[in-house]
Amino acid sequence: MTHRELRPYERALATEPAADGRPAEIVILTNRNGMRISIADTGATWLSCELPLADGVRDVVCGVADSAGFARQTAYFGATVGRFANRIAGGGFTLNGQFYPLACNEGTTCLHGGTDNFSHRRWQIRRRSADSVTFSLYSPDGDQGFPGNLTAEITYQLTPENEVRLTYRTQTDKACPVSLTNHAYFNLAGENSGVKVTEGDMQIWADKRLGLNAENLPDGTLCPVAGTVFDLRVRRPLAQGFMSEAAQRQTKGFDHAFVPDPALCDGKQTVAAYWSPAGDVCLEVATTMPCVQLYTGNYLGGQPGKHGDYQDYAGLALETQYFPDGPNHPHWPDAVRGISAAGERRESVTVYRFVF
Repeated sequence: MTHRELRPYERALATEPAADGRPAEIVILTNRNGMRISIADTGATWLSCELPLADGVRDVVCGVADSAGFARQTAYFGATVGRFANRIAGGGFTLNGQFYPLACNEGTTCLHGGTDNFSHRRWQIRRRSADSVTFSLYSPDGDQGFPGNLTAEITYQLTPENEVRLTYRTQTDKACPVSLTNHAYFNLAGENSGVKVTEGDMQIWADKRLGLNAENLPDGTLCPVAGTVFDLRVRRPLAQGFMSEAAQRQTKGFDHAFVPDPALCDGKQTVAAYWSPAGDVCLEVATTMPCVQLYTGNYLGGQPGKHGDYQDYAGLALETQYFPDGPNHPHWPDAVRGISAAGERRESVTVYRFVF
């Protein structure tokens, strides 16, 4: 891959030093249909997703223009986050009778793994082929307050069916909460279109969502979506009823964890789908994880983008993960809390399928 084959923002990241003094290494994957994605080793970050449409190539993943933007942005654009995606409340968690204080980055809340989480770290490229690349990261015992030496891998694969298939593998030598996710923001009208994602349609096959307290942290309840603005079981415009309920105004939009029927979470069946406003592109999500966090980019305003700063609602994230704050809710089933046992090897799969 020569720099001449890179897009301007990819070339900038590949030539300008990152936080550790070295430029990013960029990996390009393409398929026989002309779809193209790019990934950087810094943060194992999904940089772009170009779809070959009838009216031209459309990049539908938000990102930054250069290394300065990568360092400045706080939106986790396309990054692999961890050790624990989403929020852990109360400054830490108790596991097996011991309290583990964490490196909190939202007051007394640990978001996406702490102040120095995986999103800006240099991941190692372990394997690559024509259609896939695997990154790995080692996180030592005590990193950001979490127990155990952790090894993590993520494989990006671009399939002939226009799927971006993400496979996560983790192992830790002590019991520890582990929940990795990808934080890509999608705008199916084009990341530089200026179109708000609320203008598209959404469907999520979930009867319940996690309830939130006044601090936007899980309160331990599962709330039925029926009869509320969170009822997305049938395809409808996201703008319909948007901000009409206090539970949504509190977060300035959607920033909620939806809980599909576990039988759907097999990595094959669609649990969420989003359509561009014109209806010419659909994104379908399948996963083996127990919940999907829908975030409509409520605070993207002022974040550096590929072509200038983004506005609020410029992209939406569909983050597959274990239940947010799972370590602090022992009454929840173990299958949703994200606690890895010592020596346990875990693997999860999330598939983003683009239909166009």
